[in-house]
Amino acid sequence: MSLWESGESSGAVGISDLFDGKTPQFEEPRKVELEEMAFILCRGGWPNAIGRGEHAALRVSRDYCESIIESDASRADDVPRDPARVKRLMRSYARLQGTQTSLAAIRKDMAANDVADISEDTIYSYLDALTRIFVVENVQAWTPSIRAKTAIRSSDTRYFTDPSIATAALGARPGDLMNDLRSFGMFFETLCLRDLRVYMDAHDGMVRHYRDQTGLECDAVLENFKGDYALVEIKLGGERLVSEGIRSLNTYWKLLEGKKIRKPVFRMILTAVGDYAYTRKEDGIIVCPISALKP
Repeated sequence: MSLWESGESSGAVGISDLFDGKTPQFEEPRKVELEEMAFILCRGGWPNAIGRGEHAALRVSRDYCESIIESDASRADDVPRDPARVKRLMRSYARLQGTQTSLAAIRKDMAANDVADISEDTIYSYLDALTRIFVVENVQAWTPSIRAKTAIRSSDTRYFTDPSIATAALGARPGDLMNDLRSFGMFFETLCLRDLRVYMDAHDGMVRHYRDQTGLECDAVLENFKGDYALVEIKLGGERLVSEGIRSLNTYWKLLEGKKIRKPVFRMILTAVGDYAYTRKEDGIIVCPISALKP
């Protein structure tokens, strides 16, 4: 479930309204402090966890993760798989999610904790099983004709379908995220991708990722069924991080100028916390807490 579906978003900002060119009527979001967002992230969007106390809610994602390791990964295609290796793979995937990491890099990360050798073919088989049971869901690359094709990285970006799978695989709790904001930001990106995919699916749209060899990157490119698109940067919040996102979006905007490609319908910084959603007068960039978003 997305935050809108679980009742944890005010729905003040509608993605469909933004794509329709409507001027957002911004209202205050459902106020979420960073500590609560850490809990929401570790709890995940599982219906059985919504509304429960912290211990019981976190138990749901941990039990699901154990089920994947012990049996679900093997039942995906009736191929027996070593639970210990499934666990190591999920831990490696959790550490490397949000990146375009190769199978070779995943294999190297797993090898640090696996005395037995494991081939890339085996890792691919395991990941295919996790994809079949909707544990992992990669984001495809967006490749507009704004640079030479050789300059665009076309590899998929790796994500779990829900951030709580990653935190459960690593044994991370809300307090651990508060003590490691870098990891918190990485897992928050997964939460945002989850919600954005739900919202775009509601409109026959899709979510993609952009990165080129110069390092220019956009966390999420939203594209509707008409081919209109929007650029989204994801940040925990705070003046410094929001400013980083704004610089990235403005750099991308300058790249688009003069090119034969349609401009984005809107540009947005999606944050974990914030008192309200607003549009910057300087450049039209929308700054919006995830707790204000809806389809």
